[in-house]
Amino acid sequence: MPSNTVTLVQAAPAQTRLPAAEAAIELRELRKVFGNFVAVDNLSLTITRGEIFGLLGPNGSGKTTTINMISGLSTPTSGTINVMGYALPHDAQQIRRLLGAVPQETALYEELSAWANMDFHADLFGIPRREKAARITKTLELVQLLDRKDSRVSTFSGGMKRRLALGRALLHEPTLIYLDEPTLGVDVQARRAIWDYILGLREQGKTVLITTNYLEEAQVLCDRLAIIDRGKLIVVDTPTQLKRRYGGQVIEVETSQPIRALPELQTLAGVQTVTQSGTHLQIVTEGAEKVVPSVIGILTREAQITDIAVREPNLDEVFLRLTGTALRD
Repeated sequence: MPSNTVTLVQAAPAQTRLPAAEAAIELRELRKVFGNFVAVDNLSLTITRGEIFGLLGPNGSGKTTTINMISGLSTPTSGTINVMGYALPHDAQQIRRLLGAVPQETALYEELSAWANMDFHADLFGIPRREKAARITKTLELVQLLDRKDSRVSTFSGGMKRRLALGRALLHEPTLIYLDEPTLGVDVQARRAIWDYILGLREQGKTVLITTNYLEEAQVLCDRLAIIDRGKLIVVDTPTQLKRRYGGQVIEVETSQPIRALPELQTLAGVQTVTQSGTHLQIVTEGAEKVVPSVIGILTREAQITDIAVREPNLDEVFLRLTGTALRD
């Protein structure tokens, strides 16, 4: 079981302000208050055009409130929001036309066909009639649903519905796409296909903002991640740098019997946390190569080591260290 040890970290430093031409989204001292509850607390964040950016946080961290403000669905108590050079709330209509959204609930018309769903969305966004059929065909082909264009959505699998929702969001050719839990409830094969579509959006120069509870997904897709907790920005960095800065190397050990000398292991220089589950030990370190000989010496006084390995941390462990909670808590 992971340790509940929490390491205090410095507040995330202010990001360097990018020129308007390079920033897809700029949040400056954004604040949202509901009565006495502060949902978003002076959040400043810049998302660069053309990147896939992940917004992570435990339940109640302020992710959804932040997204609602970026989308123009909620008005900030204070602070500023600029999206693709437009300012909210003044330019909300222009921003909505630049934004393609795939919410967690796909909100498709289940009794209509895939084509009818796309046709309705095309009319909603004012796609010219002379372009509509060609654009729907192209988009359904992109998400590999053209052969099912006349099928009712109610007959689709979860993965097919997510792909159709993604296609619908892309139909009006937005420059900014927001995906809330893009692979929620789909099987492994469908998840990989959706990841490929999302990575392809970056190749087209699109900016993608993702919220996800799958840290493997964030690792695969995101150029950078922001972790927020209790409405505050904790850290912003690439997945690789987050693991280097906050993860520490992990020593995994199997022993012939449980170890009693856990306090002694904990006092070794460079050891951050020690957890034991049965005969399995997990030791998080600042530099495993310096610690391993001492660990082996202590353990072999009590038991035989049946397996030992050193690995890099995963994002789940980084997230736990920064927020004190697992992402799905």
